[in-house]
Amino acid sequence: MDYEAYFQGELDAVRNEGRYRIFTEIERRCGNYPHATRYVEDRTEQVTVWCSNDYLGMGQHPAVLDAMHKTLDECGAGAGGTRNISGTNHHHVLLENELADLHGKEAALLFTSGYVSNWAGLGTLCAKLPGCVVFSDALNHASMIEGIRHSRATCRVWRHNDVEHLDQLLSEYGPDVPKLVAFESVYSMDGDIGPLADILDVCEKHGAMSYIDEVHGVGLYGPRGGGVAEREGLMDRITVIEGTLGKAFGVMGGYIAASAALCDFVRTFASGFIFTTALPPALAAGAAASIRHLKGSEIERARHKERVATVRRKLDAMGIPHLPNPSHIIPVMVGDPHKCKRISDWLMDNHGIYVQPINYPTVPRGTERLRITPSPVHSDADVEKLINALSDIWSQCELARRSAAA
Repeated sequence: MDYEAYFQGELDAVRNEGRYRIFTEIERRCGNYPHATRYVEDRTEQVTVWCSNDYLGMGQHPAVLDAMHKTLDECGAGAGGTRNISGTNHHHVLLENELADLHGKEAALLFTSGYVSNWAGLGTLCAKLPGCVVFSDALNHASMIEGIRHSRATCRVWRHNDVEHLDQLLSEYGPDVPKLVAFESVYSMDGDIGPLADILDVCEKHGAMSYIDEVHGVGLYGPRGGGVAEREGLMDRITVIEGTLGKAFGVMGGYIAASAALCDFVRTFASGFIFTTALPPALAAGAAASIRHLKGSEIERARHKERVATVRRKLDAMGIPHLPNPSHIIPVMVGDPHKCKRISDWLMDNHGIYVQPINYPTVPRGTERLRITPSPVHSDADVEKLINALSDIWSQCELARRSAAA
């Protein structure tokens, strides 16, 4: 077999579909973010980032940076090993305590990323519970799907946010069958929010464990940043709350929060925890500082909410199509991979606006979009520049469509 020819042929097919991904090389400018430096061949350009998951700008917050600098000086760069072999640092323990407190749970367990926490958490629970049947929302994240696949447990997929369908599927299994329902709070591409209370009602009716992915909710929702479940007063009813440290908290890592026995169970049996080097202590300290700050500060969340509302209102005024939803994610719908890439490139090349095209397999074909994520650190001038640029390119696209139809 000509391996190289095969690789190249597959890549060419992706390019022809218009969904080949080109990484934009940037350097975030601490203290001046969301403005960043873009590296293009032998030159640099200044850009404004509109597609970051550092939703609150905590990646440059002084409390986070001070904690990381201090811990780096005290502990050095790395953890030194896996958590089982020399890698459990005092800062990991402190961070897990902060996370357990954030979610009102007995314990929490750290992982190297939100992807790994879903893969290892779901994979371990569903594999080790004898005869477990998993009920997975149709739009669950790839990391959740991979964890469930890895477990080899029976999986039933329920229609997205369709609680009646979930109830119907659960009804097919008796009370002696271990059951786990996996779902998200905020779905990252459409920005919709799951009917958490209704889902939990059905879980409790059928004696099923509940597993919620709050990666796009933690830090942003609830009086202390515990997520949508905290905002709605539901955390105590959820078996496992999974989250990330790499989005609103601005650092890196993932975790689950649950009972002490469940966390210890995953700690003991999850290969994704046992066999990987622990997070560097400085990252753990920075994440803990971010969580502590957001537990007590509403400033960032209030400013963030206002910025999102402002961008939505201005998009509506310009007639630019975006999915209505109750979250902070603004999907500007394009519906064609080639056009989506052209718009993204045009915004970058002509206005220094960085917003990545989102295409298949992240979203279904025909629903390609620009995923805009306003933050508290976007100024009024940043917003006006974005809206004017989008209005300009949308007008050009409409003129081109009319010319082609004539």
